[in-house]
Amino acid sequence: MKHRPSLNRPAGRRSEGARAWRLRLGTAVAGAMLAPIGQAAPPTVLDGYRVDADTYAGYRIWKTQNCGGCHGAEQQGLSAPALTESLARLTKDEFVQTVLQGRPARRMPAFGHLPSVANQIEHLYSYLKGRADGVITRAQVEPLP
Repeated sequence: MKHRPSLNRPAGRRSEGARAWRLRLGTAVAGAMLAPIGQAAPPTVLDGYRVDADTYAGYRIWKTQNCGGCHGAEQQGLSAPALTESLARLTKDEFVQTVLQGRPARRMPAFGHLPSVANQIEHLYSYLKGRADGVITRAQVEPLP
């Protein structure tokens, strides 16, 4: 898709609204990245696929952001690494940094600009760590009643 310059302003100049939006976005991302990473409680899992509300929220983030498109529906890896293996060796801080800031050299996009991801990074980690540790035995989970 070609960039089409605006007819209302000279090419190469951004509107004040766009600058303000970028500043707010940058502040939100920085705030999310600087927030202390708490100790996530281990997921509550029943029958290997029924999970607590927070872990289920992490699963929903996984689905809505289509992480499986690159990492595989079962986290087994496709064009991106298998997360069931990666989370066995990555620290939580490394995971959070990777998701929020991305790894451009490895074609991993950043998701820190999305409040739905940045605000629920703990839940996403809980879901994927549960999968990597074998506590959650199915990729598709259901919420506990």
